[in-house]
Amino acid sequence: MSSMPRLVVAAPSSGSGKTTVATGLMAAFAARGLAVSPHKVGPDYIDPGYHALATGRVGRNLDAYLCGPGPVAPLFLHGARGCDLAVVEGVMGLYDGAAGEGELASTAHVAKLLRAPVVLVVDASSQSRSVAALVHGFASWDPQVRIGGVILNKVGSDRHEWLLREALESSGVPVLGVVRRVARVDTPSRHLGLVPVAERHSGAVDAVAEMAAQISAGCDLDALLALARGAGPLPGAAWDVAAEIASAGHGSGTGRDDGAGRPAGSAGSAGGRAPVVAVAGGAAFTFSYAEHTELLTAAGAEVVTFDPLRDERLPEGTSGLVIGGGFPEVYAAELSANEGLRKSVAELALGGAPVAAECAGMLYLCRELDGQPMCGVLDATARMSERLTLGYRDAVAVGDSVLAVAGTRMRGHEFHRTVVEPGAGAAPAWGVRTPARRVEGFVWRGVHASYLHTHWASEPAVARRFVESCRGS
Repeated sequence: MSSMPRLVVAAPSSGSGKTTVATGLMAAFAARGLAVSPHKVGPDYIDPGYHALATGRVGRNLDAYLCGPGPVAPLFLHGARGCDLAVVEGVMGLYDGAAGEGELASTAHVAKLLRAPVVLVVDASSQSRSVAALVHGFASWDPQVRIGGVILNKVGSDRHEWLLREALESSGVPVLGVVRRVARVDTPSRHLGLVPVAERHSGAVDAVAEMAAQISAGCDLDALLALARGAGPLPGAAWDVAAEIASAGHGSGTGRDDGAGRPAGSAGSAGGRAPVVAVAGGAAFTFSYAEHTELLTAAGAEVVTFDPLRDERLPEGTSGLVIGGGFPEVYAAELSANEGLRKSVAELALGGAPVAAECAGMLYLCRELDGQPMCGVLDATARMSERLTLGYRDAVAVGDSVLAVAGTRMRGHEFHRTVVEPGAGAAPAWGVRTPARRVEGFVWRGVHASYLHTHWASEPAVARRFVESCRGS
């Protein structure tokens, strides 16, 4: 049972100012000396980078689709250990969830799972009295969702603010802050959203500082903190990464005993030095979940981060490689120019070592990307496209790989503007049911490459199987 003070920052729709308000709140409370735990609803990788900058703690995702509803509260408590306050930024509109799945994975769903009060951020730029009807509708739609206050964004003048406050007086929902329309924050975007922190660190620092200043000047931080402290007790225990690995099956989600009381393939079943798992980072590969590294470490790996834009070789002793998502299309020329690392990656993969690549990582393993030579591990070429591919996916492993045995079911998320044109010689990684039945990705030797972003906390056996594959490679 936890009484962790917590708030969920939501909005009627995307573009209302959730990220500015949530990040500003995190930074403003951190400036007061509070240890703030930052969270993001949904699969977004970019906003957590700004959250981390605001709080000095790792930004974590809460996704009731990728992980299922059950782990949401335990993962929240895991991330919030030792903190004074947790701020959770929502996704899309408050009640918008996975397509065709009702409330599943919506901000409202996560708020209910966390028993957390909601602060509604309303873009008031083109309304006055109508704001009361809008807030009333959102507050009354689901009685289990407690909207504890409103922050009015893009307010044009003192008179505009007065009109909005007067309209909301009878709504029963207090105004906890006002952010003026004239305020500007430098948060550049491109084809997949905000530019990640890793690509513009000094500019991002300035942007977060400006968000904090706006929120401190326009919001009642004491009232917001009191609202957070009024959140009810949250039952259950925090997610325990060591326990998850110990109880995980060997890549299938079903534990097996090795005859000595240990799950087969557990980290304790192999002696010797911990296998080195190299994890790609830097500006080109910024998409990763904090729990992945934690699971790999708990499974017995020594995790070492490297930067494909700068490092000319893989870390010493690398026996496995994880390359997550990011923006290799933005850095294709620089990645291609680092010929030494490309050859190092190819040698590792050709030798049969375990390699797990998601989206951007898969593009990096192709022969070329937009005409630029890549690692040449996969017999495929990749190119930018005008079409955005976006959405949750239900997937099943087509065959055995270093991540999963055939038949393992996982949920994933696609988010890209690229196309991969495969050659021959590799089996598919996943059979995908959503939105239409198809096969996707590559399994070749020790390589598992796919467009799907998955959250390994939903299936810890994936991390354990990968590390055990590294021990045997």
